[in-house]
Amino acid sequence: MSDVMQSSVPTRELAPGYVVPRLIKGGWQLAGGHGSVDRAHAIADMVAFAEAGITAFDCADIYTGVEELIGEFLRGWKERHGAAAPTIRVHTKCVPDRDALSTLARADIERLIDRSLTRLGVDALDLVQFHWWDFAAPGWIEAAGHLAELKRKGKIRQLGVTNFDTPRLRALLDAGIPVVSHQVQCSLLDRRALGDMAALCAERGVGLLSYGTLAGGFFHERWLAAPEPVAPFENRSLHKYKLIIDEFGGWAAFQQLLRTMRDMADAHRTTIGAVALRAVLDEPAVTSVIVGARHAHHLPPTLASLSLAFSSSERAALQALLAVAPGPRGDVYELERDMTGVHAGIMRYNLNTA
Repeated sequence: MSDVMQSSVPTRELAPGYVVPRLIKGGWQLAGGHGSVDRAHAIADMVAFAEAGITAFDCADIYTGVEELIGEFLRGWKERHGAAAPTIRVHTKCVPDRDALSTLARADIERLIDRSLTRLGVDALDLVQFHWWDFAAPGWIEAAGHLAELKRKGKIRQLGVTNFDTPRLRALLDAGIPVVSHQVQCSLLDRRALGDMAALCAERGVGLLSYGTLAGGFFHERWLAAPEPVAPFENRSLHKYKLIIDEFGGWAAFQQLLRTMRDMADAHRTTIGAVALRAVLDEPAVTSVIVGARHAHHLPPTLASLSLAFSSSERAALQALLAVAPGPRGDVYELERDMTGVHAGIMRYNLNTA
């Protein structure tokens, strides 16, 4: 192991023998819609995260260019550390195009998996997280079954899902699909996954992997006392999570939450972002939090979240604010699936074709 490797990042077992760090580096911010990407800089940042002990990376087949970028990092990582290279977990997704759902066949699923294998340059995908855009389109259980078959063939090590609602996840589990994880949006702004979904996952041994915990960067000091932003936004993340702030209760309610978080951060000599991460890490159903940090300069405050411990009065202050928040309400991803609503308007549904 490199002498710069750290072992301070705690881990959890997601499946028997499959251990992941409690912090995972996200990849969406390296995809289209978030500005230009310097490949060398991005890979150097990946090295910094991995050497700090954040040895799992999240991506997707529809995150333009990200699987290839992580594949390049993996090759350099092995060259850098040789046979003693610490294990890197790469969690990707299988996201068939919305327009292709009605005609999707087993061969189509396998082509998507083979493409991810090629892009990443690996013999097997550590974790594939399955997404289905429209449950009115039949075939999602069958498609998950095809992925389970590819797992039996050795192309996939672990199988998960992302953005399923509670009834559909239960149906997959009842059908015998070996789901070990569910990637969901979860933050102090969005608690939808912590009700019926968390109960189901605890009952059936499915770990929650949380994304959006930093609300696309809104949980940051620069937004405290800042004027309410309006479209056009700097990137897709800000657009997406400003809509969640609106559901939470609007800019004034968000500012009240930020002030409370800033007080907590000051008491612990840390940042608003670290407070946001710790709050979700403390949720019993959450296995790991995915941190969508583009740059390694975010690493110190990210790691600082691991040593935070809130007092009972601090927890009570947060809970008092969350208790009166009007939303978001409903099941996981319910708002985003409503094709007549504002949340669906920022989605890109056919990126495999594109």
